Amino acid sequence: MGDYLSKQGLSQELFRVEIQNLDLYGYGIKGYILSMIEAAMNISNHTISMEIIEKIIVYGKELLEKPIELLEGVEQTLSTLHGKYKLIVATKGDLKDQRRKLHNSGLGHYFHHIEVMTDKQEVDYSDLLKRLEIKPSEFMMIGNSLKSDVLPVLEIGGYAVHIPFHTTWEHEKINHKVEHSNFVTLDKITAVLPLLLK
Repeated sequence: MGDYLSKQGLSQELFRVEIQNLDLYGYGIKGYILSMIEAAMNISNHTISMEIIEKIIVYGKELLEKPIELLEGVEQTLSTLHGKYKLIVATKGDLKDQRRKLHNSGLGHYFHHIEVMTDKQEVDYSDLLKRLEIKPSEFMMIGNSLKSDVLPVLEIGGYAVHIPFHTTWEHEKINHKVEHSNFVTLDKITAVLPLLLK
């Protein structure tokens, strides 16, 4: 697609199409691939070759079949906390893809509950906690997105731990610093253990 736009221009158009399609496709690889095809059609003024569309589809299948790589300390942390807390996966995206990833990770047995949300807004967390009969003040979310994992949880009265990751989707970035008594940023997941095992 470099014949049509610069790398930055291509990224901007793909991002625009992804955001435009979020309400329809939700989060996940399948929606991303459909948005890639649509962006390619837009950029090429509908002259994109079937060969390039086929490459995009192959790329999507490769992403879906990509092996799971556990981040350092994740299993150790889950193993240490298992049985001491109700551990919950609260993620968003395509249900089938997220369940496949959890199954292939070998970590599913550590969790009390698995929730694949269509989004991660205050109402989504509130509904989850009501169903599980957990008070917000008894809930701690650990994640890499300030927008989805931290801010909504703080708003409903929960605790949030941010563990930054080197790549973050543009849609998940925020433009302000988070300061809250129920919030902390840590450099690795094992650093939550001293907070929870006092």
